[in-house]
Amino acid sequence: QVQLVESGGGLVQSGGSLRLSCAASGLTFSPYAMGWFRQAPGKQREFVAQITWADGYTSYPDSVKGRFTISRDDVKNMVYLQLNGLKPEDTAVYYCAVRSRATHVYDYWGQGTQVTVSN
Repeated sequence: QVQLVESGGGLVQSGGSLRLSCAASGLTFSPYAMGWFRQAPGKQREFVAQITWADGYTSYPDSVKGRFTISRDDVKNMVYLQLNGLKPEDTAVYYCAVRSRATHVYDYWGQGTQVTVSN
């Protein structure tokens, strides 16, 4: 049973930084990628970052490019998301997810961690 546990969220002022962590357990396979998504109240879930497991290739949407950085530790099965230059519109619940090689979709999700950015 794959389990993902996020941590590191909190309340931060505009312009501040946070580092989110995601601990993956029960991985009996090497994923294609791991990613971060977020969902703000009343909005659809939004892709934030992805890192491929084999070669560490990263991708971001324009809304966070240059401010957020995803990284991984494949020995510890951890994924991190460094959030810099936070803005109030970054306020959301942030979710970690696994994209498996078999399906190439994100089919394992964590419970999320709240990030709140104040003015």
